Amino acid sequence: MTGTVVPQPARRRRSKFTRIGGRGDMSAIGRWFWEIDRVLLLLVTVLISVGLLAVAAASPAAGARYSGGAVQFAPLHYFWRQLLWLMIGVPVMIGISMLPKETARRFALGGAAAFVVALMLVPLLGVEVNGARRWIGVGLAQFQPSEFLKPFYVVSLAWLLSLRTQDRKLPVLWVSAGFTALIGGLLMLQPDFGQSVMFALMWGALVMLSGAPMRLIAWLGGGAVGLVLAAYEFYPVATLRINNFLHGQGDTYQVDMAHATITGGGLFGTGPGAGIAKFRLPEAHTDYIFSVIGEEFGLVACLAVAALYLAIVVRVFVKLLDQEDNFLLYAGAGLAVQFGAQALINMAVNVGIAPSKGMTLPFISYGGSSMIALSIGMGLLLAFTRRNPYLQRSPYVTVRTQA
Repeated sequence: MTGTVVPQPARRRRSKFTRIGGRGDMSAIGRWFWEIDRVLLLLVTVLISVGLLAVAAASPAAGARYSGGAVQFAPLHYFWRQLLWLMIGVPVMIGISMLPKETARRFALGGAAAFVVALMLVPLLGVEVNGARRWIGVGLAQFQPSEFLKPFYVVSLAWLLSLRTQDRKLPVLWVSAGFTALIGGLLMLQPDFGQSVMFALMWGALVMLSGAPMRLIAWLGGGAVGLVLAAYEFYPVATLRINNFLHGQGDTYQVDMAHATITGGGLFGTGPGAGIAKFRLPEAHTDYIFSVIGEEFGLVACLAVAALYLAIVVRVFVKLLDQEDNFLLYAGAGLAVQFGAQALINMAVNVGIAPSKGMTLPFISYGGSSMIALSIGMGLLLAFTRRNPYLQRSPYVTVRTQA
């Protein structure tokens, strides 16, 4: 007797793409690993490592200056504190980079609103440091609202300008101009002329990127020149900074010491810890840390650091070349411009081709507010440049199910 052969169900096999960490891994960490721009993340990691080394080099000089000559002051005090800020900043950066793009956008809009309010409170609740009232809080809880506002402002501005694609009649340009003017006015009250210039620069860059007519761009350029001249004439802080830079008037000690420090090591530097000029340099661990790099590691190392910043900015723009979403294009480009412009301004001040602005060198200068704010900005940038590399290689979407 012959029986009926009952076909057995085919054994379902687990696709090789569904293993943990594979492209089919649907966990949050698995998706993040394959979608993140790992080259950009690697460049940022190298920059952070360079920053730790630079802060370690500058820490003895900063400690000797700000400890009041205390014998027991730890030479690496600022290095250990920077390491603490990194232990906070890096997880913040990774956590934000894992956010879906829409969630990251909403987070940035909420952050912009919160820190504009904080900026308004600075004149009332702020702490005065070196003649300027820019900080809120006490001790380790102090923070500088303008530092945190920068990345949130860029994303908010990108969202505003992207609305023009939905309705060309929306007055987003003038709304964004008013928003920028409000921030600039609040910053000049502190006073913080350098950050005011920075926000205006970011606004101009994004307006040009959004496709503004050349006639309007020409008017904006002329307006910018007029505002600088007006600031020179009626804003004492700008007058002092510009006169010191152009005519060598007033106290030029910082500029002179920065030049002596950055050139003191020649091409290859005096060696780690062997710098001498850095002990006469104010703010060696923050504003003028680039000069310390020049003294101890040489001008070649300074060029390498500049090239690293350039590589990060170029990498972002290469990733955005085929971006079709206007918001993601503007946000990514704006964050890259903010990051690169801040680095460029700081390095220009250190080599004496720009007036002092009190602006930190991203991920290298010491500072809690700067480190965490930059980590937020880089986290947003990594979130907005995330892509599925498998789907990029094929116009077809292949769905694989896990057994």
